[in-house]
Amino acid sequence: MHYTSLDAIREEIGRGSLTCKKLVEQYLQNISEKRHLNAFLEVFEEEALRQAEEVDAKLKAGTAGKLAGMVIGLKDVLAYEGHALQASSQILNGFKSLYTGTAVQRLLQEDAILIGRQNCDEFAMGASNENSSFGPALNDADNTRVPGGSSGGSAVAVQAHLCLASIGSDTGGSVRQPGAFCGVIGMKPTYSRISRYGLIAYASSFDQIGVLTHSVEDAALLLEVMAGADEFDATVSQRPVPAYSQNLTYDRPARIGYIKDSIESPGLQPEVKDAVMGVIDRLQEEGHTVEAVDFPYLDYMVPTYYILTTAEASSNLGRYDGVKYGYRSENVTDLTSLYKKTRSEGFGEEVQRRIILGTFVLSADYYDAYYTKAQQVRRLIKDKTDELLKQYDFLILPTAPTTAFKLGENTKDPLAMYLADIFTVQASLAGVPAISLPIGQDAAGLPIGVQLMTKAFGEEQLFAFSKQLMDHQKTVSA
Repeated sequence: MHYTSLDAIREEIGRGSLTCKKLVEQYLQNISEKRHLNAFLEVFEEEALRQAEEVDAKLKAGTAGKLAGMVIGLKDVLAYEGHALQASSQILNGFKSLYTGTAVQRLLQEDAILIGRQNCDEFAMGASNENSSFGPALNDADNTRVPGGSSGGSAVAVQAHLCLASIGSDTGGSVRQPGAFCGVIGMKPTYSRISRYGLIAYASSFDQIGVLTHSVEDAALLLEVMAGADEFDATVSQRPVPAYSQNLTYDRPARIGYIKDSIESPGLQPEVKDAVMGVIDRLQEEGHTVEAVDFPYLDYMVPTYYILTTAEASSNLGRYDGVKYGYRSENVTDLTSLYKKTRSEGFGEEVQRRIILGTFVLSADYYDAYYTKAQQVRRLIKDKTDELLKQYDFLILPTAPTTAFKLGENTKDPLAMYLADIFTVQASLAGVPAISLPIGQDAAGLPIGVQLMTKAFGEEQLFAFSKQLMDHQKTVSA
């Protein structure tokens, strides 16, 4: 069977027709049969079976945690003690994590079963999963198409029922865009809602752990478990964590703004536009107020995002030098050649491009012209987003301008690839929560996603409204 929620799994376990061990065996069989998708870099087969047996014993004893029965995959940027951690890069070849990150530890404490390490764009830099040094993951809806990125392997694993849920990371849309391309739910919480301790850094002021699931209920439960204060992360929020999974009822008319320029964008695929407008029309029919809003900074968001994230990447990735850990070039003659050759051989083309660009915008001659200006524009984008979210409960817009594009279609044109993030970077620049929900398919059967944003730390109402929208979507589809 293909399970789409933890509730369904727990129901079968309660009836005695399923055990966690049988469930893991089923997922392992699915992984083996769909190995060609390249979703997993490593499968924790023996360990997952052992964890499953332990959880089965806890379920019998009545001491199991909230996530008992949930089989989860981890994007290859999350630290798990004693397990390889490479960010899908050769520069960390042979490295094993010395500790378990906070989010992962909290999953284990609630009896989640971790089944493997998932493919992604190298150092989470990409929108198609084609930048992985282990080759691209493939979209299960059409193996000639990309799954999105950077959490492409994580999205495919959920799409193809290789695990029930995946934990990814979202810097500028890296959970939401692959969620849309693969027809699953992708959710990025407010910046600082989940500790980043144990998450490999790409751009520290943007990076946030996110979730990929089939159901809103599972996404809410996972955030509930992972979120909250952490003594190992000085930037994490100290706010208490609501019981998201227990408060999924949205029973009042909402005020929703849709960003007019996103719907009228010339690059928007007509079928994506029709699907999003269909959702808007249905929301109006259900009694919600939905109004067009102007957002004058749409054209500035992608340049601002890439200037700031590449600047942070050039700083964060300076630690990978062949001296302390990971890959070290053998063709060296002195310290300078060690740095140059190790980084040239260990980093892929896209990572090198972003490091060089980031170093350029941080250089003394160009710092004010690029980096300082980008920070100022980021503030304008955040202030305007916050202003709109004071007037409206939610903002709605497409998750991505197109459905999944073909493998190799944009690899020769970095700007075309970067524009795949045009609708997701707003939430990242503003630091607000956003969720991508599957709302249909195009003529080729490729999934289409719609994106909802709400005010900072408004995840509770975002989940509740998303559940209502998805329940109505199922009714319409039926």
